[in-house]
Amino acid sequence: MVGGALLGLCALTVLGGLATAALVLRTYVVRDARFRITGADNIDLSGLTEVSRAQMLTVFGEDIGRNIFFVPLGERRRQLESIPWVERATVMRLLPNQIRVQVVERQPVAFVRQGHEIGLVDANGVLLTMSAATMAQHHYSFPVLTGIDAGDPLASRKARMDVYDRLLTELDSNGQHLSEQISEIDLSNPEDARILMPEQGADILAHFGRDRFLERYQRYRAHIAEWRNQFPKLATVDLRYDRQVVLEMIHGASAVEAAPGDQAASGGGGGEPGLGKAAEKGQFAGESSGELASGAKAPVVSAGSDAKAKALAQPSRPLAEANPGKATTEPVGNLPSGAKTAGTKTGTGKDKAANARKRAEGQRAGLDASKRKPVAMDHASVFAPGGE
Repeated sequence: MVGGALLGLCALTVLGGLATAALVLRTYVVRDARFRITGADNIDLSGLTEVSRAQMLTVFGEDIGRNIFFVPLGERRRQLESIPWVERATVMRLLPNQIRVQVVERQPVAFVRQGHEIGLVDANGVLLTMSAATMAQHHYSFPVLTGIDAGDPLASRKARMDVYDRLLTELDSNGQHLSEQISEIDLSNPEDARILMPEQGADILAHFGRDRFLERYQRYRAHIAEWRNQFPKLATVDLRYDRQVVLEMIHGASAVEAAPGDQAASGGGGGEPGLGKAAEKGQFAGESSGELASGAKAPVVSAGSDAKAKALAQPSRPLAEANPGKATTEPVGNLPSGAKTAGTKTGTGKDKAANARKRAEGQRAGLDASKRKPVAMDHASVFAPGGE
């Protein structure tokens, strides 16, 4: 029993000594001036390019004069990462009285237009501000994005930037840096990247959808000169459909191109569901032939034997005057190539009534043909051969 009591006394003495030593050490550490952050020089910052040192030091303003062991490192890291230009931050203590901060800044990947202001945005959709003079010093060469709104949630902006990243990755995948030819991209709809393509004399708005960007870009480049030559008022090119391209003019009438035998014209194959049916009914893009100006005749598709039928843009021609003893086959309006109207075979004056009926039948045939073919309205549909 005496030995046990002595052993317990020794244990208490050791524990008391350790507690006393810990208390003395804590008092020493807390009160010793060597562990205090005396000024901004005690805070080491690295990785700063766009963020100023003064902006970073405001986060540690209340730590000046504080003991280094009482600086909440986790909270300071979160505060630093709330600065828009800071992507990641690491905060460490260095005894006796140093705080070391390492920063990874965000990298802008595009200009972004908001109202009349031009800023920058990174791959995660974080909006970044920079003065115009500083932008000029960096020599940034990015497309201008619209549809990235500061009022949208960050996740929504990130989804739009993912589309932008895929777009540039595909266009530059062959090493030709095709993205450098892009002027402006509208990402308002993440399902449809709308690209402003700079062309000589006017910019063309091209709908690229959300995938197959390189394929659609190559199709655009292969045909844009032809389209602009055929449609001088071309404003928009919709490339989202598999077997057709929809063209839209600035204003006024346009035309329709179709590949002979292409099922897309009747609603089959790729393309927008129901588009072919609308064309068969004389409707296109929500418009109908009944909306044409009074007296105007809509051009109708010519489906001849060429690989790609050309749209007839010349004005409609009336039926020819009847010549005695001669049959005429003048088309009513712009009929399909090879199509014939009801003949107007003439004879003596007794046949005038018959000729009038023939002309009326020819006009009705022309109207029926126009109803069976896509009527050119404010849009043009190009059905590309070979499944383009």
